[in-house]
Amino acid sequence: MNATLATALTSPLSEERAGLLLRLTDGLDPSALQWLSGYTAGLAAQLSPTQRVLQAVPVITESQNESRLTIIYGSQTGNAKREAEALLQEAQSQGLSVRLLRADAYPVRELANERLLYVVISTQGDGDPPDDAQAFFEFISGRRAPQLKELKFAVLGLGDSSYPQFNAIAKKLDARLAELGGSRLFDVGEADVDVASVAQPWRQKALTEARDVLKTSTVSATITPLRPAIASSLYGREKPYAAEVLVNQRITARESEQDVRHLEIALHESLNYEPGDALGVWPRNNSALVETVIEQLRLDAGETISIGDQTLSLHEWLSSKRELTRLSKSFVQQHAKRFVGNDLNELLASENNEAISQFINQQQLPDLLNRFPGAWNAEELVNALRPLTPRLYSIASSRKAVGDEAHLAVSLLEYQKDENLRRGLASGFLADRDVGDQLPVFIERNERFRLPSDTSRDILMIGPGTGVAPFRGFVQERTEVGATGKNWLLFGARTAASEFLYQLEWQEALKKGQLHRIDLAFSRDQAERIYVQQRLRENAAEVYAWLENGAHLYICGAITMGKDVHQALLDIVSQQGGKSKEDASDYLSALQQTGRYAKDVY
Repeated sequence: MNATLATALTSPLSEERAGLLLRLTDGLDPSALQWLSGYTAGLAAQLSPTQRVLQAVPVITESQNESRLTIIYGSQTGNAKREAEALLQEAQSQGLSVRLLRADAYPVRELANERLLYVVISTQGDGDPPDDAQAFFEFISGRRAPQLKELKFAVLGLGDSSYPQFNAIAKKLDARLAELGGSRLFDVGEADVDVASVAQPWRQKALTEARDVLKTSTVSATITPLRPAIASSLYGREKPYAAEVLVNQRITARESEQDVRHLEIALHESLNYEPGDALGVWPRNNSALVETVIEQLRLDAGETISIGDQTLSLHEWLSSKRELTRLSKSFVQQHAKRFVGNDLNELLASENNEAISQFINQQQLPDLLNRFPGAWNAEELVNALRPLTPRLYSIASSRKAVGDEAHLAVSLLEYQKDENLRRGLASGFLADRDVGDQLPVFIERNERFRLPSDTSRDILMIGPGTGVAPFRGFVQERTEVGATGKNWLLFGARTAASEFLYQLEWQEALKKGQLHRIDLAFSRDQAERIYVQQRLRENAAEVYAWLENGAHLYICGAITMGKDVHQALLDIVSQQGGKSKEDASDYLSALQQTGRYAKDVY
């Protein structure tokens, strides 16, 4: 078999279509092949608009490597992706030859030949890479990484300074690329929650350096679409849709410590989503919380403040534009200078990142002001507070099943702090919405968390608590499309009587054969605490058999749970497959890289 035929037959094409492709391309010269590549990239971009930015890139031959910029991004919640896309668009507008790839789509074998590389990456949890960059980060950090003496690079990190491992992944990648011989064009960018203040100047510097490195001697490919382009949605993150609340129902028992709401929200027909996607919600701070802050600082709620092109009253800035329930390290540092006392300054000077992080995460703004009084004027306060950001919730429905709606499962965060009731910003905002109220919403795509295109594949879903939300959508979708693969759900909560979310639906799905198996772990229904990872271990042989037979594996829920489940999976693969720890890790990494192991943890 010749090499060309072998390549075609190992592609995603069927044997018949691979044969047609070979006959079509036989005898074409390089320029014709390049045109055909650009044409098919254009078709792919139109068929999958959410991937357009990854597909519709200039066609570059091997000899043109030195005149191309490669941008790689790793993103958990979409922020790094947006910044990378902004860099791509600005580079293209300046005539630069550029390609953009998600980290898990980047062919690492090409790294040795890269000449100009920009990495935009977030740091998650306790200094972890985003799920879509796990394999890329491990490759760069490992022994297989090549020497990069011809590479010029720069890294932009996105993080949250209230966490102890602020931008740890970006800094580690930056150091490692330099260690491998790469030439750092400029210092790593360390963006905090106010991403734009660091990202925008970083992008400008990146473009200036790229023009110099590439000498603007670029090659561009023009893609001429032969079918109408698919229109993008009318609504998005910066232009949310005012969606009506149709249902807001508590689905945990009244005696439960946890208040979980099932919401059904009417969507505009253009707001399409797939199971695995999230609904972005722009919340408002509770008016009582806003008024408390204004009274504590003795400010005028009606004072107008202009920042950029926005002029709003102080009350409106604090209601809809600034975080009051989440503080940043920089704000606490600025507040410490206004506090007459040593306690706060001593904590910040201790360099105990864990203690500082814990302190910051336990304070809402009124709590900080109560404990450590200090004076602010209105303009300084608004400039110092972190910008309010939308919250993302896994969609708990399939559009094929519910039509122009999105369903959510939201756990209300509520606790006492110094005799005051405190609530989570978005969960409290959603819990207070009445039927008929409107919510500013948008769809946040999650291409990493998708059902298998082959509907005969089995799926294994692990989702304790509200982590079960996307799997409700998965089962609905698989039912609607007539999938023949089996569906196995592992669900966990504290008690069966009060927190078995969607219990009747799961039982009905089992009865109808839409759900083939469910394993439950209720941690407080017996003396011994039982969690979903224990149920996995108890069924190790079957879990491994499902994976060996091609099943797709999904985890959704808290970061800590995700790590515990991952460790259980490593043990199962090692024991059942007779593999070393290293080989078991490689096994799971391979599943991740091929899209058969996906995590949505937060």
